[in-house]
Amino acid sequence: MKHFRKYCFGLLIFSGLAVMAFAGGGAAETLPFPTPLDAYGDADLIKRGEIMAVLSNRVGHSPFNLFVSLIFLFAIIHTFFAGKFTGIAEKMEHMHADQMRAEGKSEEDIEHNPPVLSEMLHFFGEVEAIFGIWVLALAAVTISFFDWNTFKNYIAYTVNYTEPMFVVVIMALASTRPIMQLAKRIMGIFASLGKHSPGAWWLSILTLAPLLGSFITEPAAMTIGAMLLAEQFYRLKPSSKLAYATIGILFVNVSVGGTITHFAAPPVLMVASPWGWTLSFMAINFGWKALLGIVISNILYFMIFKNEFAQLATLSGSGVTAEKNVEQAEDPVPIWITFVHILFMGWTVLNAHYPPIFIGGFLFFLGFALATKAHQSHVSLKSPLLVGFFLAGLVTHGGMQAWWIAPVLGSLGDIPLMLTAAVLTAFNDNAAITFLSTLVPEFSISAKYAVVAGAVTGGGLTVIANAPNPAGQSILSKFFPGGVSPAKLLLGALIPTIILGLVFMAVPQEVHDPQKLENNTAVVSE
Repeated sequence: MKHFRKYCFGLLIFSGLAVMAFAGGGAAETLPFPTPLDAYGDADLIKRGEIMAVLSNRVGHSPFNLFVSLIFLFAIIHTFFAGKFTGIAEKMEHMHADQMRAEGKSEEDIEHNPPVLSEMLHFFGEVEAIFGIWVLALAAVTISFFDWNTFKNYIAYTVNYTEPMFVVVIMALASTRPIMQLAKRIMGIFASLGKHSPGAWWLSILTLAPLLGSFITEPAAMTIGAMLLAEQFYRLKPSSKLAYATIGILFVNVSVGGTITHFAAPPVLMVASPWGWTLSFMAINFGWKALLGIVISNILYFMIFKNEFAQLATLSGSGVTAEKNVEQAEDPVPIWITFVHILFMGWTVLNAHYPPIFIGGFLFFLGFALATKAHQSHVSLKSPLLVGFFLAGLVTHGGMQAWWIAPVLGSLGDIPLMLTAAVLTAFNDNAAITFLSTLVPEFSISAKYAVVAGAVTGGGLTVIANAPNPAGQSILSKFFPGGVSPAKLLLGALIPTIILGLVFMAVPQEVHDPQKLENNTAVVSE
């Protein structure tokens, strides 16, 4: 049972990839599943604002709704206890090792014969596997209420796995040596203003990396930001408070940093086409506010922990010397190779909605990386695949939650809507929240603005709140004993979340609906 966890991971990931591949096929002629929102016949209840009556009616119409939401709730609760599973598993391993030593077993025998139960507990303690594990329960409930074909067709034709596949590819590309060296040079220019001290690197990374999310996509920005923080900051072993404050503000900043444009952040992508939101609309109404909120949050946290940053600078010695040592330890990559990497990333971003195209490009990239291996680091696919599997499980569950999320969002005023969207985002991917908001009829422009503001603001509260968060956690979890604590992550992200929420909702600005402007223009032209 030495490789029990690896076998389980391999089986789940292989199954997930098989599902993704199968999901790319043509649509089958089946009855709509899950039940369309307009099939519940509760439009009058929604208009009267009787939300509890709406939810009760929908559960009565299809008790299946309650079961799938409970499964989703259990999966979320499971993520909060993942560290407990890992801790129990490690204790069992230590006890088992002591027992084997008492029996005269060698260290090699101990290493090759871990207890089966501890391996299973380790598996249940892997955050990236949790939602995939609970898909098995979802499958069982769906089959029991309907049949195998219903679940199969839901997986194959209803759920869109493009984003998980895209995250796997863009995360692998963004973590390559040429891209990391380029990002390090750019942020190093700004860090040089603070003599490359840990605090200067911290400010530079947490300000610039999130903004990259508006251009190279949020998953790529998260990967670059997390890897640079690991190298320039977390290696110095900051206190637990500063460590969680940093990962919290990273998650929040990346979530809002993608709002400068309309094509790079998943929650914005979901509404850009249905609501006619363009690049100029996003930059004018969201982008500059996101930048303002990021700067305020970073400066506030920097001032709170300035004494510890000074201690870290002392521990690390001369910041300039440390930077030179890093540069000397790694030979520079030829410019043309870096340029080719940028082209591959650009190809992936431009074709982000077409898996056969960006996956084909990635296969070409792997060949290029092999041909230029003297200037490459090892292309590791373990973390990208696990993150992709995590997201695939999340969207599988999320696709069955519209029955309660849509009416809740549609019943609220602007401020309550923004707050509710932020809270719901903590328990569901923010792209799912904004997508479901497009299903709400007669949404005013202020309501549209509020729900997107809430979704991106709450994107750092939990690891499941925003698609890139699992990538950041996967890279940085080794710096947190026992893994990243969901409760401490929530606390670390809370202050920047409040700051961004205030910036988005309290800064006075009139938002004009681009769809109405287009309609008025069309009327005038006629």
